Amino acid sequence: MDHPRPTLRCAREDLKLPIPPIDDPLDEIDHPLLAKAAEQLTDDTTRHERIRAIDDEILFKVKVRRWRGAIWTEESLPWLIAAGVREDGSLDDFYASLAVDAQAARARYNAEHAKPLVTGTYCGHLLPNQDDYERYQLEAGTRLIRHLSESVRVLIRASLHDGREHSTGFSTFVLGVQVRADNGHETYVAVRITGSVPDNIIYLVLDLVPGCDRDGWYPEPRLPGRPLYGAEQAWSNLMDPKVASTLLS
Repeated sequence: MDHPRPTLRCAREDLKLPIPPIDDPLDEIDHPLLAKAAEQLTDDTTRHERIRAIDDEILFKVKVRRWRGAIWTEESLPWLIAAGVREDGSLDDFYASLAVDAQAARARYNAEHAKPLVTGTYCGHLLPNQDDYERYQLEAGTRLIRHLSESVRVLIRASLHDGREHSTGFSTFVLGVQVRADNGHETYVAVRITGSVPDNIIYLVLDLVPGCDRDGWYPEPRLPGRPLYGAEQAWSNLMDPKVASTLLS
């Protein structure tokens, strides 16, 4: 299950938060309601309480301090679609108001459409829209860069310890790294990609290798100890030994 993220409308209107830039994913917004939702969704022992007054969609309650929210899940991606603050002296006024608004939305929908809804409520206007999905897709680049950056460093550290090639798989390709140090004088690093990837991914991966001159990468016909196999591409460079030492420590 992915981390819950608010819809753009919920973030702006309900949580009263500014929309962060694309390189700050919405599922990383620091808010107690989102943190509580993540805790509930990742804990198999926590009972998920459905909002029974809503019958056109399956929504679950999330509560923390005075905050109240409604979670809607699409496959493995949960969305915070509505949020509010409990008023003093009232236990569940947010959910009562949500139900009243959904009933009014149903009445408006039926007045505007020839085929009426048979449910008692309508929450379609609260669900993620095209802007939300486009934002999610744009954030995919940030998520990939972070994953690549961490993976490159993990592979380099592992190879620095034993001089062997270490690899990890992504959705469409396999990334391999081999580092060999020569008594602290030179540190050779080779990067191998197996699979069909666009050139911009290759350049991105090479730029993420620390301590290397970005203009010092050269295509390699083989890796140390073995030739390249089909669908493999490889490049080599020299890494600053001081950077390599820092990575090890």
